[in-house]
Amino acid sequence: MSIDMGSRALDVDLLARELGNWRTSSSTGPAYLGLADAVRLLIVDGRLPVGSRLPSERALADALRVSRTTVTAAFAALREDGYLQARRGARSTAALPVRPTLPTDAGTPTVSLAAAALSAPSTAVREAFSEAARDITPYLAEVGHELSGVYALREAVAERYTARGLPTDPTQIMITTGAQHAIGLILAAFAQPGDRVLVEQPTYHGALAAISAAGSRAVPVAHNDSGWELDAVHAAIRQLAPVLAYFVLDSHNPTGFTMPEDQRKRLGHIISETRTRTVIDESIMDMWLDAAPPAPLAAAMTQRRELVLTIGSMSKSFWGGLRVGWIRAEPATLAAVAATRAAVDLGTPILEQLAAARLLRIREHILPERREILSKRRQFLIDLLARELPDWRPGPGRGGMSLWVQLPSPMSTALSASASRLGLDLPAGPRFGVDGTLERFIRVPYALPEPQLEAAVDLMARAWRSITGVSVAPETHAVVV
Repeated sequence: MSIDMGSRALDVDLLARELGNWRTSSSTGPAYLGLADAVRLLIVDGRLPVGSRLPSERALADALRVSRTTVTAAFAALREDGYLQARRGARSTAALPVRPTLPTDAGTPTVSLAAAALSAPSTAVREAFSEAARDITPYLAEVGHELSGVYALREAVAERYTARGLPTDPTQIMITTGAQHAIGLILAAFAQPGDRVLVEQPTYHGALAAISAAGSRAVPVAHNDSGWELDAVHAAIRQLAPVLAYFVLDSHNPTGFTMPEDQRKRLGHIISETRTRTVIDESIMDMWLDAAPPAPLAAAMTQRRELVLTIGSMSKSFWGGLRVGWIRAEPATLAAVAATRAAVDLGTPILEQLAAARLLRIREHILPERREILSKRRQFLIDLLARELPDWRPGPGRGGMSLWVQLPSPMSTALSASASRLGLDLPAGPRFGVDGTLERFIRVPYALPEPQLEAAVDLMARAWRSITGVSVAPETHAVVV
């Protein structure tokens, strides 16, 4: 199913850049087949959004310096295969062929790669809750409804931002019941059913679910091989005028990219110029592995600061069972969120907030060890994949809690279904995108202990062999086709 992209049209120069050296994509056969193959891969990978209008055949031919006949033949082949749709008098639009849903026969998984999260630092969490139980006494004389959050936690979150180069006052913080709750509150305050919300492609699947639940429409802008294509972001915002944009700039989920400082400044300029209210999700910010991230994007905003809402969470940094998150924004913006929150809930549980405040105060005693654990497990997983599935290509992003892996062929959904039958819960690549693209990718978290990662990779390899017909001899790991 495709999303109506309204007036969105692809810039011909951007499309030519994304196609790259398309003439080598097909080693034999006429040039139009190579061009058709290259466009098809852009659609399948989600880098050419489903529903967007392609440039005219003449404009693309001029940009690629080929004959119009070559482009016409390529478009005809793509329409025949279901990757383009055309109406008389209108430009062709990107599409995906309709495919039957694969049965999964899923039972209870024995290994799950559905969540990218570490287990808790148990001693620190137990001590934090013990302290919180003592500190809660003054609150027991009150009704316990803290719509903005207890001051101790708002102060701790504000101090955390200030230490990262973004001066923040507790009045700029609202505590939520996790980052997912924060996304839902922002959508409730600023988006209506049918409104467009700009998202990255791929992106955090929970954000896509929240946008869908709000009745809004996610419209994607694809990552390139090194992260963000800000020309495409700018063009999409100007054409689509989304009411909100959503970005993960630090240890991006699922690619692992972190946006460099110069790009943050340019994105801040785009936000200011287009007056686009923007959500920056920093839920995985603490899980950098090779280099600490730059200051938050809000620090780069020299004007229109009210347009940026930064959200965070305790889940990835400390424990998924600690359902505490926050929104950092200007007080007037938070007031708009608070006006709709009472219809959703009356605040985050106080005991959890007090425990979270304690953990944030001692974060520098906890987070380095957790990053070291992740770094070792990441390398363990990379080595496993190189040995067991050498044709799979982990992406260049190196932060966060998972690898974004490119498969040799677009079979992610089939792989997920096959893995499910073997007892492995492995979400398919399209879960992280819009309109069923990203079939050549799979997200593989490395947060599990090494023995579980080894079991998961073994199941993945078996699932891959079952759908590709490739077998591996256990004695030598030689590939036999």
